[in-house]
Amino acid sequence: MPSNMRESGSGEGEALVALVTGAGKRVGRAIALELARAGCDVAVHYCNSEAEAVAVAKEVAALGRRSAVVCGDLSDPKSWPAIVDQAAASLGRLDVLINNASEFSSHFQDSLAAFDAESWERLLRINLVAPAALCHHAEVLLRRSGRGCVVNLCDIAAARPWPAHLAYCASKAGLVNLTKSLARALAPDVRVNGVSPGIAVFPESFDKPTRDRLVSRMPLAREGSPEEVAELVRFLVVSGGYITGQVVSVDGGRSVIS
Repeated sequence: MPSNMRESGSGEGEALVALVTGAGKRVGRAIALELARAGCDVAVHYCNSEAEAVAVAKEVAALGRRSAVVCGDLSDPKSWPAIVDQAAASLGRLDVLINNASEFSSHFQDSLAAFDAESWERLLRINLVAPAALCHHAEVLLRRSGRGCVVNLCDIAAARPWPAHLAYCASKAGLVNLTKSLARALAPDVRVNGVSPGIAVFPESFDKPTRDRLVSRMPLAREGSPEEVAELVRFLVVSGGYITGQVVSVDGGRSVIS
């Protein structure tokens, strides 16, 4: 922890400071901007999407909030404390951690027949171990806040696994369990909840027939949007003061049908 952070805290009248991982694109970008609109200062984390992260930080600033850009590879354990320290040093403290960044197995075969230990270990490290590590490194700051909050981006695939994406689904199932465990471990100082999107943004590898087939299963008969996921995250951060240990689906009703 930076030495200038040891005595800092968050009063009721101060803006919340949020770190959003993977905030340069897609759902992460929408969350960063939605939290800025809610009055939060935002640390925009990225790994490879520097230009996009800088653009998001500029959008946050245009909304009248402070912003910072934080770089770190979540597959590298050495980056985990550095990401937290960069965010806290740049914006003065840390009140909110949004574990949004994840890796989807669209770029490699993730079936049982194609099992590859190295690919499994990388995906589990990014999707499950890194969120736990960031919570560990941010714990003192989050507890000190008085309004500490963690939101983990899970997936309805945790409960409805896909046989072609075993490692991804296992990592998200683990994240659901971690969310509930952390809610107990960090209580009463820090609330921890999860959001499980259905189809918010299709992976680029999904063709139109695949997309149409998946949408046809939705009771609401459409795909969702990053903004709809972000609105739920905003509610949990800003208005969900008596909510912890919950994982809320935003999936067009997909989770209620067989």
